[in-house]
Amino acid sequence: MIRTANAAWKGDLKSGTGSINTESGLVKDATYNFARRFENEKGTNPEELLGAAHAACFAMALSHGLATSGFTPVKVHVEDKVKLEKVGDGFSITTIEINCIADVPGISESEFLKFAEDTKKGCPVSKALTGVTFILNAKLKSGVSA
Repeated sequence: MIRTANAAWKGDLKSGTGSINTESGLVKDATYNFARRFENEKGTNPEELLGAAHAACFAMALSHGLATSGFTPVKVHVEDKVKLEKVGDGFSITTIEINCIADVPGISESEFLKFAEDTKKGCPVSKALTGVTFILNAKLKSGVSA
């Protein structure tokens, strides 16, 4: 499988603008600029899109791992917080904080946390981001008493 996305940038870093498109058309001509990326102006940016991709991958991978071990999740909700910070002369994505809340009947907290830790290391997007530190905050909404 190959998935395609593209971006274009016009102008210099501070006053220029860019647009992002995805093959599916779900993201179409989404604009981004310096202020959206570095100054908290509302709108999308590469880090937000990376967080969405990782959160989606993590939720799917965790659900799959649980289900193949006999625990059918009712819902897995994942929020990623992607940290972009100045490192040396440039910027780097240094940390992704994964906040996961899952409703999984019949599993103990310790079993669930093991699945979440394994997913943190094993989901395909996590594997692609080996230079990033992941912080996992996982919480079981339901389950069994340990």
